Amino acid sequence: MNEENLTGHIPFTIDLTFEEARRRAEVVTALGPDWDPVAVLQSEEEAYTLLYSNLDAEQQRTYDLLVAAGVLPGGEPGRAAAH
Repeated sequence: MNEENLTGHIPFTIDLTFEEARRRAEVVTALGPDWDPVAVLQSEEEAYTLLYSNLDAEQQRTYDLLVAAGVLPGGEPGRAAAH
């Protein structure tokens, strides 16, 4: 017996590899020739550092608590929240 006879449905699969490659190419094209991913990442690092600088004692305790809980990423490179 084939799968169609067991479920009453005809199996259907589609490979989206080509469409995903096309989509990614369109995104890169839309970003334009002036897009500099290294500069973008550096700007994000600077913004993150500025956001969490000059915290008062209570804010720093809250920040440390959130980092320890995995809600906020820590200060390590490639950081990302655990949850």
